[in-house]
Amino acid sequence: MHNVEFKAELRDPDLARGIARTLGAALTTTLDQTDTYFRVPHGRLKKRESVAVDTGAPEPVEFIFYDRANIVRPKLSNFTIYTEDEARQRFGLRPMPVWVVVKKRRELWMLDAVRIHIDHVEGLGDFIECEAPVSQKRTVVQCRERNEKIRAAFMPATGEPVAVSYSDMLAPEDAPSNESA
Repeated sequence: MHNVEFKAELRDPDLARGIARTLGAALTTTLDQTDTYFRVPHGRLKKRESVAVDTGAPEPVEFIFYDRANIVRPKLSNFTIYTEDEARQRFGLRPMPVWVVVKKRRELWMLDAVRIHIDHVEGLGDFIECEAPVSQKRTVVQCRERNEKIRAAFMPATGEPVAVSYSDMLAPEDAPSNESA
């Protein structure tokens, strides 16, 4: 699967929520998420554990493998989502070495098919992410254009664009990253 995504610092989460509503986005859920990143030869692999804030109900555990460039402009991300059993089949039965753990509270807003995340990341602060899925109906170019319009709309609430994963931002400086070659 593919999507086009961007991430930026979020200076004013309340303003971002107001902008999301003005754009016609709907808040679908708020989740507490723990992403455990594993050392892999290329790309990134994380185990995502999510709990709905309003009900306390856990979401199914997902293993997400993805690969994308570390650039600040909207970028193409290639990803595969695995169940726990599928991940064991793909990556082996032995425990994988943990690289870094990211904990965050994520508000998921939907604007048509575009996912807008308002995140509070422990140890880092507030961020906004936008993911536009590529499909037969929406090309990469169309997704980039859509993300640019959304990014521009959120500019009053955002700070600097961010090129890297939260994992890269939280990893110890002496620990090698999982960046692609």
